Amino acid sequence: MFMMFKSFQRFCQDFSLQNNNRVFFLGISLLLLLMAQPATAHHAFGGRIPKNFFEGFLSGLAHPIIGIDHFAFILSIGLIAASIVGGIWIIVGFLGAAMLGTAIHLMSFNLPVPEVAIALSVITIGILLVLKKQLPLAVLISLASVAGLFHGYAYGESIMGAGMMPLISYLAGFTLIQLGIAGATMKLAQSFQQTLETSKYSLIKYSGFAVVAIGVIALSSAITG
Repeated sequence: MFMMFKSFQRFCQDFSLQNNNRVFFLGISLLLLLMAQPATAHHAFGGRIPKNFFEGFLSGLAHPIIGIDHFAFILSIGLIAASIVGGIWIIVGFLGAAMLGTAIHLMSFNLPVPEVAIALSVITIGILLVLKKQLPLAVLISLASVAGLFHGYAYGESIMGAGMMPLISYLAGFTLIQLGIAGATMKLAQSFQQTLETSKYSLIKYSGFAVVAIGVIALSSAITG
């Protein structure tokens, strides 16, 4: 009788962990799909250029969240980073390249079809989640860095013409918010990986489908204008 009770207790614990994992990853998928809509200009102040430190910082915090294509990619690199040793460098590579991309825009250099490139980056990382493809760390860092260059280039549009102080605070804002989102996602995904690995991967797959859908919507919007 005691053994039957212990078996039932373990079943209940496993069931609870499995449901918690489902809530987490399906919640991400649902959130992304609900937010998925063709993006307009990603400006925290309705297109107005930030004029001071506070406005620059707030605009930097808002831009990666307002743009669902950016937000989906940031969450996705957190999930990808959780699945590989040294994954934090994927996030670091993306953040560094994003700052470089912003600098390129501010220096009036042009990157070709940035919105298309961003949409394709979202589709690509979504496919990686769906396929559960374990690429070498160096390859993932390279992919994240190339994507970061275009995401950062798009961020630069919101700060064109601003003074030095709001520009610096804008860079700090979007770097911190992206680090926070991607880092928190990585840590949460790692904790679920330790409890129920099989369920985690199946649910990450569902999240990947949502990310691909967002990328397709963004690509359609970029092509049709």
